Amino acid sequence: MGARGPRRLSPDPTRPHPTVHSSATMDSPELYHVKQQFTLGAYKSLVDLTLPEPDSPDYTPTLVYQARAHLALGNTSAASSLIPAGTENVALRAVAALVRYVDAEADAAKEAERDAALEQLRDLCIEIEGDDEDATEWEKGTVRVLAGTAFARAGEVEEALETLGAGTDTRNLEAVAYTVQIYLSISRPDLARKEFERAKRWAEDDLLLQHIEAAIGLATGRDAYADAHAFFTEQLANPSLTSPRLLTARGVTRLLRGEISAAKSDLEEARAQMGGKPDAETLGAETVAAGLGAAKTTEADQLFSQLSTEHPGFPLVIELERKAHLFDELAAKFVVPPVAAV
Repeated sequence: MGARGPRRLSPDPTRPHPTVHSSATMDSPELYHVKQQFTLGAYKSLVDLTLPEPDSPDYTPTLVYQARAHLALGNTSAASSLIPAGTENVALRAVAALVRYVDAEADAAKEAERDAALEQLRDLCIEIEGDDEDATEWEKGTVRVLAGTAFARAGEVEEALETLGAGTDTRNLEAVAYTVQIYLSISRPDLARKEFERAKRWAEDDLLLQHIEAAIGLATGRDAYADAHAFFTEQLANPSLTSPRLLTARGVTRLLRGEISAAKSDLEEARAQMGGKPDAETLGAETVAAGLGAAKTTEADQLFSQLSTEHPGFPLVIELERKAHLFDELAAKFVVPPVAAV
């Protein structure tokens, strides 16, 4: 890591959080733990938590994070079942709209449902700006984050960035995190770092801020990926947290550092924690790791076949298919000259 990195949080999940993502009040220890699990990808543990009583101030935030965790696990029906029917809460309505969008995302026949969900999120973004809206700042910030997430997934990058408040002095750290991810996805790490530096002025040692720094470091290779490696390793040492996604993240970091054996160990453990059914990121990393080993082409081919079948939209699959198509086009234009007569 550089000469001076951000101060690290205690792994104690009961420690009250010194800053919050879009609210002026301090989180309760229970809500801080919920946010910690979501931030670090411990989705299975999060969805297994018992919801607070409906009259608790933690009820709505916990429900929102649980629904988002179900989405991350690919379980849209479970996410939908959490949302109370007929709710007037803007954050819960935004979650419901995002669930409907994700549910229709992979089905070409559900274009109308996707468009309707996006329109509802646009309407909610307008609604929270009204003078009569009595939603809390956290609820308004959540609407923007969930809407920005859907817009980005729909390919509406400019709309997503505007909704998330890119380039502004927003104090919604989740919005900053998603903005950074969008910039990294379009190869603009310079703009991602600007968002991070702006957030550093007020977010101090927030766990999510450290995660943002690790993501930028992972994308840019700064200091030989030291920030990312240190962050993931520290969080994995937390005895109260089980997150296969952290293992995958460190495995990817180790691949980039050339630590192939250690990377494979992380990925194998991540697969085991996922019950032998790795998610797209883990399977993609396993494919790359297998391709880097000596005489492992058969294993790499098998893993890539599985990846392309189960996750045809994964960036590695799309890019390799694009390159293969380009190669075929160029090969078709190449004319082999006749053999010269002797």
